[in-house]
Amino acid sequence: MPQLPEDLTLKRTLIANIAMIGKPGSGEWTLVDAGIAGFARAIADAAEERFGAAAPKAIVLTHAHFDHVGSLEKLLELWDVPVYAHEQELPYLQGERNYPPPDADAGGGLMTLLSPLYPREALQLGGKVKPLPEDGSVPGLPEWKWIGTPGHTPGHVSLFRERDRALIAGDAFITVKQESAWAVLVQEQEIHGPPMYFTPDWATAKASVRRLEALRPEFALAGHGAPMDGERLRAGLAELAERFDEMAVPPDRRPAQR
Repeated sequence: MPQLPEDLTLKRTLIANIAMIGKPGSGEWTLVDAGIAGFARAIADAAEERFGAAAPKAIVLTHAHFDHVGSLEKLLELWDVPVYAHEQELPYLQGERNYPPPDADAGGGLMTLLSPLYPREALQLGGKVKPLPEDGSVPGLPEWKWIGTPGHTPGHVSLFRERDRALIAGDAFITVKQESAWAVLVQEQEIHGPPMYFTPDWATAKASVRRLEALRPEFALAGHGAPMDGERLRAGLAELAERFDEMAVPPDRRPAQR
């Protein structure tokens, strides 16, 4: 496990991670993503242990898939705080649009076979959710910038801090083979593209990976898998960016070779 910056930590909610940004004991912190349903109390307890009883300044979403917003509504019953997401994710958070069905033939593995059972209905947050500022800033986190990394979803974002090159990648890339239940169970660590069964736009997803690789991150927290750092992270991300079609795209979805 890498030694992360003092103000950055990750908590796993069964199959998906949330991140917390803030110095321990400070009472000043921000939550990134809200994990799967049923983990609101566990997230709140972990936050109280780390930061005290203070609510987060905000909840920032990388995207609105079920495993990243599952405990959001319950958390908002505990905390009266703003929620921020990319403008293109708002329809999935304000009851206007459901995500498209998963591609249950993409990538194989038990998690893929189960994907038709995963929730994809829009939340009904109304005015509780606000669009991220267009200038790339993140409310309450002056050192961080959000970066558009669509492909996995239309409004997927990642968060980056230049000072220490810390990256919260969401599902733009992940550090476990999410299609495999065994890999998820044991958290076998290796860099992969976004979960195949819920990624409709592979060309855009590839461009997003290349954008993140160009940042040369020192630390990365992804939506699935353990944190990675240093040269292993950069080498793995560089290989994924270079061989994305081969490594990340299901064979029958790959672009035709000329």
